[in-house]
Parts: sequence; structure tokens; C-alpha cells
Amino acid sequence: MDIIGIAAVTLDGFIARHSLERVAWTKDLSLFKHQTKGHTVVMGFNTKETLKNDLEGRQAITVKRKDSPREILKKINRKKCFIIGGGKTFSMFADYLTHLYITPHPLIFGKGIKLFETHEKEIKLKYERNIPVFPEKGIFQYQFKIDHQIK
Repeated sequence: MDIIGIAAVTLDGFIARHSLERVAWTKDLSLFKHQTKGHTVVMGFNTKETLKNDLEGRQAITVKRKDSPREILKKINRKKCFIIGGGKTFSMFADYLTHLYITPHPLIFGKGIKLFETHEKEIKLKYERNIPVFPEKGIFQYQFKIDHQIK
């Protein structure tokens, strides 16, 4: 199964200003919907609480900090699973990710919720492709494969 971390980020690496922000600054929502439709999405409680729209057409799993990522992933019987946030959830599943889809936005928050809140290991990425989101504003989604074998 492909386990894909997917996020919109600021140029300084933040996914939100604070844990209860209803994110309205992203320009990649339609791409997100297209890519995740029909698949499983995994998120933390705060991410679930801040979603404006429900995740119709997706199997949504909300995790708690004490949950085992391995046990959660074992129960998913789909070709793809998307980890959609927040920072602690991305950190929790970092060792299991096979891909990372990142959409940098031309914003700098200075502080906030980091993409990986608590993960301290280096993650090696291999570029696969990019998808135009809002090219006239310089917004593209970058897709990477994660190689856990690279040292």
C-alpha cells in the first residue's frame, strides 16, 4: 500500500498558524479532493475539528497519540492511504510514509504548526514530478518518493 503524506505548507515549513486554525489560505483543495477521493485519509483530532468540509467519498480515520501507526495501517485495505495532518500525526507516521506530496505556498508565518512537529530523523526524498496548482502564483504540488534505504 502507498502511504502518502499530503500537505500544503508555507515557505518556512508550517501547515497552520495554530492547532485550531481553519485553514483558508491553501490553493490546492480541489487537487487534494481529487487525489484522496476513494481512499483512506488519516488525521489527528485537531485536524478533524478544523476541517470545513467533510471528507465524503473517503474512509476517514482519526488517530490518538497513543495509537500504533502499524496497527492502524494493518487495518486499511486500500491501494492508497493519505496522511493529512496535523504535525504530530505526520511525525507519528513518518517512518511508514512511502510518498510525500507537498504544495508550498508563497507565505511565511514565522511560527505555527510544523509539517513534522516532533520527527527528528532525516527523511530522504526522491523527486518524482510536480503538478501545476496555481502556476501564475508559483504554486505547484511536488511529489516525492521516500527512500528509507538511503543513508
